[in-house]
Amino acid sequence: MAKSPPDLFDSPSSGASKGYTAKDIEVLEGLEPVRRRPGMYIGGTDVTAMHHLASEILDNSMDEAVAGHASRIEMELGENNVLTIRDNGRGIPTDPHPKFKNKSALEVIMTTLHAGGKFDSKVYETSGGLHGVGASVVNALSEWMEVDTARDKRAHKLRFERGHTIGKLKDLGNVNRRGTITSFKPDPKIFGDAVFSPARLYRMAKSKAYLFRGVEIRWSCEPSLIKDETPAEEVLKFPGGLADFLQGEIGKSATVNSREFSGKVENKKDGKGAVEWAVAWTPQIDPFVRSYCNTIPTPQGGTHEQGLRNALTKGLRAHGERTNNRKTGLITADDVMAGTCAALSVFIREPEFQGQTKDKLSSPGAQKLVESVVGDHFDHWLAESPLEAGKLLDFVIEQAEDRLKRRQEKEVSRKAATRKLRLPGKLADCSNDAAGGTEIFLVEGDSAGGSAKQARDRNTQAILPLRGKILNVASAGAGKLQQNQELSDLVLALGCGTGGKYDESALRYERVIIMTDADVDGAHIASLLLTFFYREMPDLIDGGHLFLAMPPLYRLSQAAKTVYARDDADREKLLKSEFRAGSKVEISRFKGLGEMMPAQLKETTMRPGHRTLIKVQIGAGKETETETLVEQLMGKKPELRFQFIQENAQFAKDVDI
Repeated sequence: MAKSPPDLFDSPSSGASKGYTAKDIEVLEGLEPVRRRPGMYIGGTDVTAMHHLASEILDNSMDEAVAGHASRIEMELGENNVLTIRDNGRGIPTDPHPKFKNKSALEVIMTTLHAGGKFDSKVYETSGGLHGVGASVVNALSEWMEVDTARDKRAHKLRFERGHTIGKLKDLGNVNRRGTITSFKPDPKIFGDAVFSPARLYRMAKSKAYLFRGVEIRWSCEPSLIKDETPAEEVLKFPGGLADFLQGEIGKSATVNSREFSGKVENKKDGKGAVEWAVAWTPQIDPFVRSYCNTIPTPQGGTHEQGLRNALTKGLRAHGERTNNRKTGLITADDVMAGTCAALSVFIREPEFQGQTKDKLSSPGAQKLVESVVGDHFDHWLAESPLEAGKLLDFVIEQAEDRLKRRQEKEVSRKAATRKLRLPGKLADCSNDAAGGTEIFLVEGDSAGGSAKQARDRNTQAILPLRGKILNVASAGAGKLQQNQELSDLVLALGCGTGGKYDESALRYERVIIMTDADVDGAHIASLLLTFFYREMPDLIDGGHLFLAMPPLYRLSQAAKTVYARDDADREKLLKSEFRAGSKVEISRFKGLGEMMPAQLKETTMRPGHRTLIKVQIGAGKETETETLVEQLMGKKPELRFQFIQENAQFAKDVDI
């Protein structure tokens, strides 16, 4: 009799389940999840994430101001990395919470995730905090925190250490004040040796004062902590709002129009939102849009920025059509935004963000609100002064014509004067005609591209910015490869063709250098590029043309001495070899190439003789091993990557999970 096959749900061996039982199921309580995985709540454990703690507490005070209950906020940075934020708002309630009879509302807010008064519009019509995790996350990630709250002329105080309540709520008696005072010190166990930057905190406080005209923010800092031009004390209040902010950003740069396009409108129809904006056009500085939602900065933009783009583009095109300008049809949103410097702030109920750090707004209604409000006022602004509107229209049409010209230009190849190439418009090419001695840097993003363009030797160094993470050619079909704009631009810039059509003599540069950020994302992008060259241009690697740049991760400075470290190990080595033991060394970590000054990028990464380049080669006899590794890590089969992780997990150290 044939033996029946085993049930798919049967265990392969009787002892297989002994290593995984109910006692292995770990339940994280209170604020322990925050300390275990801080990246889920503040985006990481670096100095940027640490400053997010300051913004969470400051945002709470700003919510009180926006709601009309506070007129003054104080931010004070003291010694030992202690930050104190005060406001004259309503103060945090201290009466017993109805669901936690033995705990005050203050303790519940500070020690319980998703506890707060911002889940509906009863207490705050609009607010930056939505999930009830801000203050409790700061508490969890602080070595200690003290909260002093004054309500109804009586004050109470409570202390916490690493998220745990220390002692009982103290009654401080009758006081002639109101509001909340929060002091905390970020936990070195979480953030290492990172410290608050006075300049960064000052800019944060200043931006909040611009965003809400009715609030006065008093900034102060221990003078010994200031290393630049940041003031030790200043009262920040800007009656002009975002118009004042834009003027401060633009400075004395010449603008297309004699006055900026600015305004502020509350949605009086249903009382659910407000929009404030200030826009100017100038060819003298790099364009930017600083956007905010409920005073929260949204550096990655979102739906409100899209609404602004739509309003400006539609308004200008409509004006061009009214004035019978035949070139109006050339205009796109990119042309309108090419010389735009703008600040945009919206206040809406229950906004939707991508992630707890709120870097990007995703509320669909915000786009419609901004587009409608700004669009109406832009039409009036253009109609008020036909002369100014004409200047702006001519400027934008000029941007459109430049864009089309770059797209259509053909450049004579350096190898043959009779051969012409259509080069990608974003390529900043070098001026030398011969390929010998020239190099092209492949960088991630426009920010890094801008720094690299300023740092390069224009005679021999070309820059090609790539947007985001390119296509993984090891797992994509040929059709997707041909349709991918980033890779098409890369192939076009190199001029040598791919696969069987590769022509060594047509290669336009002697060296192709991959220059990405010294972090995980940068390594991923470099891996994708290496996969592309290995699969599509293996002869370029065999010819010795492919290199990896090694930008530094740290800058170490003391007095006039400055050195750069590639990684953590190099940093520790340099601290011992280049500086006196026990001396104070200022350590700054570069988040990315875009944060480096052009002079620093040139000196450390781009200048021949002072930089470190890794030549990409395939070792003799390693062809089969290399192909297997590329297919395993970059191919279509995830089970091969899982196998690789299992086999090599024992060698991984200091993994950020």
